[in-house]
Amino acid sequence: MVATDLPTLGIIAGAGSLPRRIADRCAAQGRHFHLLLLDGHADPALHAGLTFQTVRLGAAGEMFERMREAGCREVVFAGKVERPSWRALRPDWRATKFIAEFAFRADKGDNALMAAIVATCEAEGFKVRAPAELLGESQMPPGPLGRLSPDGPQRDDIRLGITVARAIGRLDVGHAVVVQAGLVLGVEAAEGTDRLIERCGALRRDGVGPILIKLRKPQQEIRADPPTIGPATVACAAAAGFSGIAIEAGGTLVIDPEATVADADRAGLFLLAVEAPE
Repeated sequence: MVATDLPTLGIIAGAGSLPRRIADRCAAQGRHFHLLLLDGHADPALHAGLTFQTVRLGAAGEMFERMREAGCREVVFAGKVERPSWRALRPDWRATKFIAEFAFRADKGDNALMAAIVATCEAEGFKVRAPAELLGESQMPPGPLGRLSPDGPQRDDIRLGITVARAIGRLDVGHAVVVQAGLVLGVEAAEGTDRLIERCGALRRDGVGPILIKLRKPQQEIRADPPTIGPATVACAAAAGFSGIAIEAGGTLVIDPEATVADADRAGLFLLAVEAPE
């Protein structure tokens, strides 16, 4: 453990292993943290051995109160959260105030929502940190990340995927696109990347398998809901018969990079970080 003067970090945890990796990084640094698991989203089993509290997604006032009680001055949002209906959210007074303010916005996409949540947290006195800031090794430089590289036609598919992903990103629709042999099999919307992969696996043509292309949105609020991949993404792509995954260098977060690359190599998938023009 390394002594640190870093402020106590509040970790608001959704699904997946990203919150645990951030908590483990804090522990390795000797940094104090306070872990809040979002009920119905975060899996307590992934946080075994850690002290945590559970809170409803709609209990914004309780979240802020618990983080203040724990002495948190910085906050990170980590892990996937399925966007609920306003009714299912069961908002408390603070969340109701946020909903009322957000309702008047013209743009109600996921990025717009997360940007508004970040602004609200900072108005409450918390500095919001990006997961990538806390896990610096998770942002990849350009080039092949594993043993395999795409061939010429696959690079053409990646270029097409970048164009389409940028277009849907500007519309705040999603981060990811699936392309095979010059044909767009699907774009990510509300279902998320894993379900996009499964859906496109059923649509795949004969020949070399499809490619997942996943980029940040041009207007991305990187401190919340960054585009991510990890071992689970690789497993899903391999099961669906994909040939590779292309991500944005410096823009897509790779959870557990060593395991992700190793799993891709074992599955025979290329994993490529690309520079994607705006």
